[in-house]
Amino acid sequence: MVWDDLYASAFERVRRSIESIERVLLAYNTNIDALKYLRQKDLEDRVEKAGKDEVLRYADKLPKRIDNVPQLLGSILWSIKRGKAAELFVESCSTRFYMRQWGWDELRMGGQVGIMANLLGGVYGVPVIAHVPQLSSLQASLFKDGPIYVPKIENGQLGLVHPKEFNAEEESCIHYIYEFPRGFRVFDLEAPRENRFIGSADDYNPNLYIRPEFREHFDEIASNVELAIISGLQALTKENYLGPLRIVKEHIETLNGKNVPVHLEFAFTPDERVRKAILGLLDNFWSVGLNEVELASIMEVMGEKKLAEKLLLGDPADPIAVTEAMLTLAEKTGVRRVHFHTYGYYLALTDYRGEFVRDALLFAALAAAAKAKLGDVRSIEDVIKAMDVPVTEGAKTVEEILIRKYGMKDGIADVDSYQLTFIPTKIVDKPKSTVGIGDTISSSAFVGEFALR
Repeated sequence: MVWDDLYASAFERVRRSIESIERVLLAYNTNIDALKYLRQKDLEDRVEKAGKDEVLRYADKLPKRIDNVPQLLGSILWSIKRGKAAELFVESCSTRFYMRQWGWDELRMGGQVGIMANLLGGVYGVPVIAHVPQLSSLQASLFKDGPIYVPKIENGQLGLVHPKEFNAEEESCIHYIYEFPRGFRVFDLEAPRENRFIGSADDYNPNLYIRPEFREHFDEIASNVELAIISGLQALTKENYLGPLRIVKEHIETLNGKNVPVHLEFAFTPDERVRKAILGLLDNFWSVGLNEVELASIMEVMGEKKLAEKLLLGDPADPIAVTEAMLTLAEKTGVRRVHFHTYGYYLALTDYRGEFVRDALLFAALAAAAKAKLGDVRSIEDVIKAMDVPVTEGAKTVEEILIRKYGMKDGIADVDSYQLTFIPTKIVDKPKSTVGIGDTISSSAFVGEFALR
């Protein structure tokens, strides 16, 4: 089997069919990303000035949220040391001011909803209805042209307009993203792979602010969509999660009542109580997407401590441990699809079967490689420009393990009552950016799968 041939055919199938998707609901988090590309001397100087010993405490163990500058710098070192992404809410005004003074190299669309809206609507031409917590003129300007809509109430009636036509001067929600390349060195730490740390400095997304248009007209909005992707639950805390998650549950139940498949894009959730609450909602979802850090955090609250540890031991993550964790999650929650993405390979565990699952993953991987290679994907034709990116060599070992364990053939195997689907990914050696790649993967795979049905 030649993976490049499968990649090419999967791209053609999805490109021909993706416009059949009529409308996708995206909720709840959108913001502005302020990207800072880290420089060794600058970061080392800042660590020394903030107190190196204090900073290094947090390089070993992440705080639950950021209350001071040493915690911010230590959390950045935590990500560099492991080559893993993390995101924490920045509580203190003085630390927010510090980040603003540190500055940024560029501003981009941020938030899972914003990134997915620009991809699905602005690149693939799939109509989307997006929840945008705060629609400042700057936020609106970051949306691509295309069938991207936000609800607007005029004369008591629900309408749909492009964000640029919403015409409201609301507050900007800014997240500070500290990017580093593979091999980035700071003191005696070296990044094993490229990634980033995110300091969230807005008060709307962490409280899961839901606009009145969505609260009051959700039934009508839900009647106009074919699929839904939910994200942005990760910054909730034990102090504020009950009310928002109650509304989220009502929204999911409304979508289920209209037979709309709903995907949850999971993200690292520091608060254990919130993680348990989100886990309790999973039986309402069709699908969930996560990486090894996020899957390990879910296993922890499910009482699978040893399995959680196994997930974080290897690089790439041990596929047998990943499969066991996916099975545990699916069997205990009833979620029909678990999509796992990590550096080098993706897996999907589904309670249904078909090559379309694999083809959707291949399309998603090609889109992710295109984003890494080009920085910004402007059209669906840009996706094919990643075909010359090589399939990662490291995934061969993963595939061999899955063949021996499950008898996998052409990336597909039967595991208990589920189909397990594997693909090796294409790795861009020097990506222009890693921000939004996970959202590109998950939304492309979920929507691509339904397009191929």
